[in-house]
Amino acid sequence: MAGIYIHIPFCRQACHYCNFHFSTSLKNKEELVTALAQELTLRRVYLGEDIIETIYLGGGTPSLLDESEINVLMETIHKHYTVSAIAEVTLEANPDDLTIEKLKELKAGGINRLSIGIQSFDDKDLTWMNRSHNATQARSSIKEAKALGFDNLSIDLIFGCPTSTEQSWLNNLELVTQLDIPHISCYGLTIEEKTALAHQVKTQTGQLPNEESNAEQFAITMKELSKQGYEQYEISNYAKNKLYSNHNTNYWKQVPYLGIGPSAHSFDGQSRQWNQANNSRYIKDLAVGQPSSEKEILTSKDLYNEYVLTQLRTQWGCNVTDIIENHPDYAEHFAKEVQLQINKGMLQKIDTAITLTQEGKYLADQITSELFVT
Repeated sequence: MAGIYIHIPFCRQACHYCNFHFSTSLKNKEELVTALAQELTLRRVYLGEDIIETIYLGGGTPSLLDESEINVLMETIHKHYTVSAIAEVTLEANPDDLTIEKLKELKAGGINRLSIGIQSFDDKDLTWMNRSHNATQARSSIKEAKALGFDNLSIDLIFGCPTSTEQSWLNNLELVTQLDIPHISCYGLTIEEKTALAHQVKTQTGQLPNEESNAEQFAITMKELSKQGYEQYEISNYAKNKLYSNHNTNYWKQVPYLGIGPSAHSFDGQSRQWNQANNSRYIKDLAVGQPSSEKEILTSKDLYNEYVLTQLRTQWGCNVTDIIENHPDYAEHFAKEVQLQINKGMLQKIDTAITLTQEGKYLADQITSELFVT
């Protein structure tokens, strides 16, 4: 099995916290879609004969694509790849794009899962983030998507904004429950380089995030969503009725995937490959059939570190048997470091699975780095 990720590098406006590759100019959108279809065709052998079980249109803002552009991409995939009849096909969308007409087009185009970038149901937060939608549009997009049969639905929320309080964050989570959303991705606000937020930090202008508030709201998230029957199957992801994101779960389990589009990454089990993050150059290179990318063959150390990095974030954790069988050179190091973290109460061992404790989830990145081989 395998997955396909397609990066759509366009947005209406730049959110203050975002460092993903995108452009706010849509003038080359049609040419870029043509280039994406060309790359899909040229790289059809990358995954061998693997069946495609997940397709993910991310960005950027894929909901800016019109019906014909989505159809071009989906038709190209089905022409050159073997796609499972029950493949999960996800499209990331902004609430202000999801009119009833748009939702009908997406459904007709084969999209069966939506990931809506809500970020907050509070207008103060949305204004601070420089989002293009408001709280009313956030709520209505979810209701209309569900009414049109998008049962496999996910939303993104961001906690730790300087405009957010414990009560306003609780209000966000209460709305999640009221709207009966089956999957939520909750991320703590972070300061990424080359963003408006990073500039504010550097120049000491504007309202800035607070680490203590971030930690408090993460604790509230875990507690409240657990009370409402959500399973925290990955540090930032919660699901009801096991409606996990299959695409992201496969990524964490190191299933191969093909990344299409500017800045997109690919993984075949032994190497990583990534495309240039430049729309104009990407279009020009694909026009002559020569996609520009870089490739890294992963060493045994790289493969071990990536296994720890991706697996430890999940509820399934790292498996001792997998370490011994697939990463024998680092099994002793792994066992030693794990025991130190167990002694600190940060990790736990259940049968052969090593997972984060509740306390360990607050320090997941730090704990993971302790298990790395440098």
